[in-house]
Amino acid sequence: MHIVLNSYGASVKKENGLFSIKTASEEQQIHPRDIKSISINKGAKISSDAVLMAIEYEIDILFMDKLGNPKGRVWSVKYGSISDIRRAQLDFLYSPAAVSWVKEMVSEKINQQIAILLTLDLEGLDAAVEGKVRNAINKLEDYKRKARKIEGEGVSDIAPSLRGWEGAASKRYFEAIALHLPEKYRFDKRSRMPAKDMFNALLNYGYGILYGKVEGALIKAGIDPYVGIFHRDDYNRPALAFDVIESYRIWVDHIVIQLCKQDAMIEECFRIEEGGAYFLDGLGKRILIQSVNDYLAEVIKLNGLERSRGEHINIAAQKLARFFLKQK
Repeated sequence: MHIVLNSYGASVKKENGLFSIKTASEEQQIHPRDIKSISINKGAKISSDAVLMAIEYEIDILFMDKLGNPKGRVWSVKYGSISDIRRAQLDFLYSPAAVSWVKEMVSEKINQQIAILLTLDLEGLDAAVEGKVRNAINKLEDYKRKARKIEGEGVSDIAPSLRGWEGAASKRYFEAIALHLPEKYRFDKRSRMPAKDMFNALLNYGYGILYGKVEGALIKAGIDPYVGIFHRDDYNRPALAFDVIESYRIWVDHIVIQLCKQDAMIEECFRIEEGGAYFLDGLGKRILIQSVNDYLAEVIKLNGLERSRGEHINIAAQKLARFFLKQK
């Protein structure tokens, strides 16, 4: 279970060995064994006793901004004690093996975008729109081939070209998705901070949830999420989390596309601020958070293992830690 407190005045405290969760409409008590993470938005609060109990049970506590991005977290000190893994991570960063890792990451991201476009139902679309979607798929295939063929001695040699192809592929990808959406959800281009439409507001918040889960998985595996391999090491940004999340972005893409196709969002799900900035409001957050958590809880077979999607993220982080050590 994932607890999300996104209403003003909501609180979590410890009571008789349980988490007591209070909102304006209800109060419930939950055993810590049944909770995997607690997300705290602005206006909500958590007691120090509840924090210590969460640490004891290895429950992630994340403090989120209004875009759904994690701004801070609390975790057990033992997660940061695996120095061998982090030294191996730094060694890997400047090794030739990092070149292959980055090429595979970018090409696989584009491949997954192609897979999403291939699942779009093109029946009923006019010939011009169908042609644009198929042309986008062909262009993405071309960018994927280029990413796989590029050579260089270090990541810095290939990163500029890869970023260019990745950006161009994403532009084509989202243009094709926009053509396929119901009219009210269509958008001109990707907009991040802030979103300029409903689709991007949903996507940004969904990615924010995913960032928190990926960063948490890396920390628990003993990996430093701030030492990126492909994404730039900007100050106070978990660059490696941005690398690893590329394998899972399409999960959020799929969720948001389905919500839009089902017309699941109403006007009350969004708040429009000055300048036309779109943000998810209370109802919109609840719908998306529940959709993401349900999707991540679904058991799928990946790399021969049947696990929930959320657990596959944790397994991948542990595998990456072993990979760093093996390369060393």
